[in-house]
Amino acid sequence: MNPSDEAGDADKADKAEKAEKVSHAGDTPGTLPRGQGAGAAGGKAAGPGSKSRAAARPSVRSARRRSRELAMQGLYQWLLSGESGGAVQAHIESSPGFERADRAHFVALLHGVIREAEEINRLILPFLDREVAHLSPVERATMMIGCYELLRHQEIPYRVVINEAVELAKSFGGTDGYKYVNGVLDKLAGSIRATEAAASR
Repeated sequence: MNPSDEAGDADKADKAEKAEKVSHAGDTPGTLPRGQGAGAAGGKAAGPGSKSRAAARPSVRSARRRSRELAMQGLYQWLLSGESGGAVQAHIESSPGFERADRAHFVALLHGVIREAEEINRLILPFLDREVAHLSPVERATMMIGCYELLRHQEIPYRVVINEAVELAKSFGGTDGYKYVNGVLDKLAGSIRATEAAASR
């Protein structure tokens, strides 16, 4: 999958509906049905010849979103059990529905976050109101994924990274945990991607 395709699709879907919300920690981003992702953009009326592109968006976006969900679940397992990344990967890949995920992105997120966990924790800490170890495992895993994507996947717009993390926190975290994730990653993006963030504010 070409990362630029995702960036273009994600910009169309997210800028129109959620960009302004995500840029403020206290706002409440709109809820998307779990696993649909760019389906919101695909819901617009399509002109002649655009059916194939509209149909492709949900599958491309949802595969990437599914990979984030599975990576978060794997990191949750890793944080609680201390198992090796390989053991966690094997367990997650044997779960039903794994074939619908973007496997390459799942592997990159899972092993990348585990490998760079110390650096990720160091970057997140200044924007927390507690120690990293005191975060809930869901919030911690979600923030770590967001931080890793901000660092190592510059082809994904920072607003998309935040939006996707917010959706993870909504799906798997506590009632208001997504607001905390939103605020931390918004500040973190201003540090890691200062030029990109400043240009859009």
